[in-house]
Amino acid sequence: MRINPDVEPKTHKFITTGKITNKFGIDFKSASQILLMRRALSNVKIAGLHIHIGSQITESAPYVAAITKMAQFIKKLRKKGIKLEYLNIGGGLGIIYGRENPQTAEAFAKKILPLLKGLNLKIILEPGRFIIGNAGILVTKVLYIKSTPKKKFVIVDAGMNDLIRPALYDAYHNILPLRPPAGVRRIQEKVDVVGPICESGDFFAKERRLPKVKEGQYLAVMGAGAYGFSMSSNYNSRPRAEEVLVIKDKYFVIRRRESREELVRNEKIAPFLLGI
Repeated sequence: MRINPDVEPKTHKFITTGKITNKFGIDFKSASQILLMRRALSNVKIAGLHIHIGSQITESAPYVAAITKMAQFIKKLRKKGIKLEYLNIGGGLGIIYGRENPQTAEAFAKKILPLLKGLNLKIILEPGRFIIGNAGILVTKVLYIKSTPKKKFVIVDAGMNDLIRPALYDAYHNILPLRPPAGVRRIQEKVDVVGPICESGDFFAKERRLPKVKEGQYLAVMGAGAYGFSMSSNYNSRPRAEEVLVIKDKYFVIRRRESREELVRNEKIAPFLLGI
């Protein structure tokens, strides 16, 4: 059963999930009522409680507040004869995208373990972004450079359909040339890095100082391992990119690029449009 502990996680409002104004979970009072009537639900077994207060959380204080509330709630339930097996404390541990200074796993453990001791429950943690976020990059090719009286645009072949976080959350991703061209490595310029999709929200960086790049050069958009491919789409009729696993000097295509045919394979023409 997911509980809403009503805790401010200090993250982007779109990925806040543990405040009472969010759509997720059940408040403590309602949860207590449901658990007390569980004996009448012969086909339902409530084995544990779950919280998930948000994502990209870089400090331990919100977790301490949420787990403290949960520990108090569990102790009250036990006094009423309600026994549980699990406590899932969710995920959301933040990583470094730019200038963040997130807690380490060790620092996080030192803060929360004292709160969990004595509960005698199996503890579940969901550190997905923490594990995979900085293990993935989006590689994209510079198609051309466009200069206007106000801006300089580096237009690349990847788009918001491949990595929507900058457009959706105004998220920062570090961008690096894979191989800086000889002779201009130290030259930097302020640019917008944008994709080819037909809206102005299609960008990876705005007003960013980057090493000068040329058409045909490849860029690495860092920190794309979490919420990258999983949030990608076929918007603008764009096939999703392939995924390549790289370990030292070895690589393997673990997901091939989609084809144009696959974009329409599930579509059907209504018979009445064909005059049938």
